[in-house]
Amino acid sequence: MKGVSRSVEFADDRVKNNSSARVYLLMFVGTTEAACLLCISCQRIRQLLKDGRIRGAKKVGRFWQIPLFSGIPQIIEGTRGPQGNWRKRLQCSPTKIHVNRHKFDSNQRQKENEPMLVVHKGKKSQYCHEVEIFGPCKLVYRPHSPLNSGAKLWIEVDQEIQITTKTFA
Repeated sequence: MKGVSRSVEFADDRVKNNSSARVYLLMFVGTTEAACLLCISCQRIRQLLKDGRIRGAKKVGRFWQIPLFSGIPQIIEGTRGPQGNWRKRLQCSPTKIHVNRHKFDSNQRQKENEPMLVVHKGKKSQYCHEVEIFGPCKLVYRPHSPLNSGAKLWIEVDQEIQITTKTFA
C-alpha cells in the first residue's frame, strides 16, 4: 500500500534499556488510505477525526496519522444517530480479473479499442487494457457457478498482492 509509514511506539522507557517490556509496532496511514480501508469517503474520515472518534489518531503538522489495529483503523462508536456503515474488519475476498466478453465482441465489430479487462476488488470494478500481477495467482474456470458479472473464467489474486493496471488511449 502506498503512503503507509511505519513507526515504533514503546510501551514504556524500560524497552529502551533492553528490559523485557513489550514493543508495539503500529502502522500509520493518512486520511485517504483510511477511507479506502473503511470503504467510506475522505470527508467522513475527516469528520470522525474532528469528533475524536478514531482511536489513536494524531495530527502531525498538516497531516493526520491514523494507526491500524489488525490492519484497519478503529472507530469509536457514537452515542447518537444510526450505526456506522464502515467496514468493521478487513476484506478477505480475493481480487478477480476477467475479460468482458461483450466489450470484446463490440471492439471486434466496431473496430474500437475500449478496455475489456475487468479488475474486481470488493465492490469496485476497474476496466483496463493491461494487468500486471506481482505475486501468486490462479486461473479459475467454473461454468456452473459464474461470478455476478457472468464470467465463468477468471484469475484470482490475494488481496495483499499488488496489481498494476494500464489503460491506453
